[in-house]
Amino acid sequence: MKFRSSLVTGCCTLLLQLTTHPVVFAADQPTYWVSAWGTALQPIPRQASLPPLYQAPDVSGRTVRQIIYPTLSGKSVRIHLSNAYAETPLVIDELRIGPSGGGAKGRAEQSSRVTFNGAATVVVPPGGERESDPVTLDLVADAPYAVSSYMGQEQRLSAWHRVANQVNYISSPGNYTANADGKPYATRFTQYVWVTGLSVATPRPSSAVAAIGDSITDGMRSSLNQNQRWPDALARRLERENSEPIGVVNLGISGNRLLSDSPCYGEALESRFTRDVLTRPALKTAILLIGINDINFADMPARKGLDCDFPHTRVSAASLIAGYKRVIARSRQHGVRIIGATLLPASLPPSRESIRLAVNQWIRSSGEFASVIDFDAALRDAAQPAKLRRIYDSGDHIHPSDAGYAEMARAIKLEELSKVSKERVAQ
Repeated sequence: MKFRSSLVTGCCTLLLQLTTHPVVFAADQPTYWVSAWGTALQPIPRQASLPPLYQAPDVSGRTVRQIIYPTLSGKSVRIHLSNAYAETPLVIDELRIGPSGGGAKGRAEQSSRVTFNGAATVVVPPGGERESDPVTLDLVADAPYAVSSYMGQEQRLSAWHRVANQVNYISSPGNYTANADGKPYATRFTQYVWVTGLSVATPRPSSAVAAIGDSITDGMRSSLNQNQRWPDALARRLERENSEPIGVVNLGISGNRLLSDSPCYGEALESRFTRDVLTRPALKTAILLIGINDINFADMPARKGLDCDFPHTRVSAASLIAGYKRVIARSRQHGVRIIGATLLPASLPPSRESIRLAVNQWIRSSGEFASVIDFDAALRDAAQPAKLRRIYDSGDHIHPSDAGYAEMARAIKLEELSKVSKERVAQ
């Protein structure tokens, strides 16, 4: 099963061209755009009958308010929209961004209208992407901001980021983008939709790092609304300890695999890598943590109805390593440093554990990655290295606890994120 759009490649090429050079504002002051927040989309399963977890809420003619936490401060921002995986246009009649007042509340007096080529309404074709005009806004890193979009009367959801670990809101019918008290926002949902990036203007070149992978990067089983994912903890470390600002973008998708698509868990990482990572403004480094689902899903029982683990592809260490090499080659072609992260313990049976160990050994010793983060060593139980240390285990023996995610962030050497790639970019 492949989730592709003929428009995606063209859009990605255009975005790469647009984000390579600075934009010049008033008084010939160069302004560099840097990624400060982002998420990755996945298609909503396409079948007539879906279980409740995969049923999309009604957004037609309503206002959707999403809460995001930028990782950089600034005075001017741009919003990025994606209509990936859709078969119909995305229509937003008004879009505003402003400080969140907590929950669904906003701060109307501090919110700003977002325009696209000067217009309040934007129509994004199927598979297309749009970048907003610059918006003047006093943005503070790690503070919540409400992005409120009044949707077209016929708008339907065809893609989302399903595990946001953040409560977002949908209003009753009508335009409530400037609403402050939050009362019209009666419906809650825990996905992100359409808004896939926020970039901040900086007066000198800065950089951003992408965390890309599966549910462990997505922050599965971390505390709801608390920003306890490891990329969140990394962003806070960078803000406290690093001399130069670096943005962090979380592009994990729960259930995602390196090599195989899924009806529930999105396009294979090696296929989505170009769109989700390489088109981000000023993104210079990517941290890759992926493979445990590739190892596990072959042995998951087939389900009647919606089989999220389909196809149950069996992998080897060699096939995973070949996939890593393809991603590494693509990142080098675009001048992005890619850091390899070892696969965490997951209490696997011996046949699967042997694949994990072989992959980790290659990540540590091959020299293919620009550098390595040893998450396995940081979180494993010293007495039972095939298992997570109890304090770092959320309880399912696969996903870390909040303490485990924090430890992952501590295992990262910040100087590795500040390096300018010394690798020769392929011509």
